[in-house]
Amino acid sequence: MQILVTGGSGVVGVGAVTELLKRGHEVRLLARHADVDARQWPSGVTPIVGDVSDVASIRGAADGCEAVLHVAGIVEESPPKVTFRRVNVEGTANIVAESERAGVRRFVFVSSLGALDGESDYHRSKREAERIVERFAGNWTICRPGNVYGPGDGQISVMLRLVRGVTPLVPTIGSGDQQFQPIWWEDLAAALATVVEREDLARRALDLAGDEITSQNDLHARMSRITGKDVQSIPVPEMLAALGAKAISMVGWKIPLGDSELQMLKEGNTIREGGTNGLDLLGITPTPLDVGLRKLAELQPEQLPSQGVGALKRKRYWADIAGSKHSPETLFTLFRTHFDDVTPVFVDAKAEPRTTGVIEEGETLTLALPMRGHVQVRVAALEPRRVTLLTLEGHPLAGAVRFLCEQRGDGVRFQVEVYDRPANVIDFIAMRAVGDRLQDHTWSHVVEEMVRISGGTAPGVEHERATLDDDEAAAIERWCEEIAMRAKQTENAEKMVSQ
Repeated sequence: MQILVTGGSGVVGVGAVTELLKRGHEVRLLARHADVDARQWPSGVTPIVGDVSDVASIRGAADGCEAVLHVAGIVEESPPKVTFRRVNVEGTANIVAESERAGVRRFVFVSSLGALDGESDYHRSKREAERIVERFAGNWTICRPGNVYGPGDGQISVMLRLVRGVTPLVPTIGSGDQQFQPIWWEDLAAALATVVEREDLARRALDLAGDEITSQNDLHARMSRITGKDVQSIPVPEMLAALGAKAISMVGWKIPLGDSELQMLKEGNTIREGGTNGLDLLGITPTPLDVGLRKLAELQPEQLPSQGVGALKRKRYWADIAGSKHSPETLFTLFRTHFDDVTPVFVDAKAEPRTTGVIEEGETLTLALPMRGHVQVRVAALEPRRVTLLTLEGHPLAGAVRFLCEQRGDGVRFQVEVYDRPANVIDFIAMRAVGDRLQDHTWSHVVEEMVRISGGTAPGVEHERATLDDDEAAAIERWCEEIAMRAKQTENAEKMVSQ
């Protein structure tokens, strides 16, 4: 079946497209950056660049499609162009009209669990959009998921990064006991794909959520166990929380606490008493919350150089080793399998339970850094004599680190290359104060330890630092983006063939 999916960059859209492809369907992906978004799947996705709020840009998008899965929407406004009215309401009306024009038989709309009676502007917009969908000429189904958590979600992932931070005190909004019922992103993806396929769910609305009801306080306790961080919750009045979130967002750290988010938090977000969980109807067993959170702990998105602030820096640290008893390949293998041993004592590469400190392709490494807490990097590309790590969201830097061993005459060079920008303004200040010196010490120590492990000698650790010009910076940004994209393609290809 050919299916039009709107919105492919968020956690819901990515999960749904992957699940549809896994089931053998073809996807037409409609998004503002669809040509880039579609690259993360090796095949089966046709990109259509368009904006649901712009009628002209979406005309023809649904041609030849048997079903439409309308995911695109916003949870926070950015006036004057990006508003709930323009995107969630009018955008839905535009997609419904396009679907009717193209003769689409099935229309599946992703709403929200609180849409029926929520009083936030977001829920009001979803409720109005549902009324539009109910007038669709063909068969429609409305899906109302609870808080969706998965790689890069805007709420639970943010809480996880706060727990991993340097302070043992984590803020909660109000009492921290407001209840909500989250759903793991892959469970929702399976649900949406099943709804698209089934013919017996026409003109129905399904509430979709996990089995467990949680709260901020409960999540903090669970995340504390998962990360090994002993954190305590501190209540923050809602007004102060909103002002603080706005102030922090001005320097580049996004915390989702606008007026609508606060209103939704106060109202709670659970399946109403006596209601039915649509996952039961669809034959889907929800992922236990602790299991989902453990997976989430390893799945944060990359934080690439293009996402940072300030000038892009290049730093190199190396030693030319004479008399080593190892070839470049065997020395590099020792580095890869003893990464935790060669880092300074204040950098713990086994910072969280279940982490091994061994570099394997696709693995996430969690490090404990002084004055920063737990941060993560992903092994994005691994070759016999080199490896590239990309920083993940929550790291103070946006960039890449590459380690390599190579033959130099009769000797072996071990080298560390760093390409990075501070992740935001706060980290920009911190890097100037102490971060650069800490980084110099860390990577020089790693090189020194590799000289020791090699059994050879070197005159010392050499290093250089440079600020890249615009062309050089653009080339590094493209290099990192390509590495990240190849990793996503490999991951999605593996998911598409797994049954």
